[in-house]
Amino acid sequence: MSVMDAIQQRDAAIEAASPVSRPKPVWARFRFLLGFALPVALALGWEIAIRAGWAQGRLMPPPSRLFATLYELAISGELWRHIVATLGRVGAGFALGTVTGTIVGAIAGASRLSRDVVDPSLQGLRSVPSIAWVPLFILWFGIYEQSKIALIAVGCFFPVYLGVLGAISAVDRKTVEVGRIFRLSTPALVRRILLPAILPAYIVSLRQGLGLGWMFVVAAEFMGASEGLGYLLTDGQQLGKPDQILAAILTFAVLGKITDGLLATASKPFLTWQDSFAPKG
Repeated sequence: MSVMDAIQQRDAAIEAASPVSRPKPVWARFRFLLGFALPVALALGWEIAIRAGWAQGRLMPPPSRLFATLYELAISGELWRHIVATLGRVGAGFALGTVTGTIVGAIAGASRLSRDVVDPSLQGLRSVPSIAWVPLFILWFGIYEQSKIALIAVGCFFPVYLGVLGAISAVDRKTVEVGRIFRLSTPALVRRILLPAILPAYIVSLRQGLGLGWMFVVAAEFMGASEGLGYLLTDGQQLGKPDQILAAILTFAVLGKITDGLLATASKPFLTWQDSFAPKG
């Protein structure tokens, strides 16, 4: 048997063993709509319960009142002013926390001495509640934007730091040794082995940091803010407007989902090399 015949038989065996690709059903093209099924069903159920008189809806207004409040805030321009203010704070805090967490996590992951010096203190600070930083940051930076951005940066810092540190620590030693056997330079070793190895965990840590940034911005905007979605929450609480409170919460949820989706979409080109398991159905 010639070499070409052996290669052809091997390719035929691999093709026969590989699963047959079937065309996706029509409903699979609209899979993203499944994510709306649960909230829409709950909203419709509550609206029906209010209109049927099964519930009062005084403290938990129906979706019709909620969307009417959102519409009024949007028409007046107040909603967009608060959204822009909150987005700016989250963006600045996320950028600052991400850069700092990446640098410190990389240093601690690459050096055992640095990890022994830095990590115990950071692990202790990580347990401090977000609200506990508020009086300290007000004392340091006042009630202006610096204190709010600093608080958000603290929330984003720890997930990114832990993600980078854990990803570097989890790199397979044998893979690094193979790179050294092939005499890769340090920049080439980082680019071709270390970065691809830590990138998936790093992107997950970025998404976690962004989520905590949205959580910390609420506490940040309690610090004497005159605009922002957090201010909209406190204003609704002080004036006894549950529909305004729920409108602000819904806006937080929508913005958080949009920004997380944008981050996940932007990271996909860097993970095309992954051959990940995809569940069926």
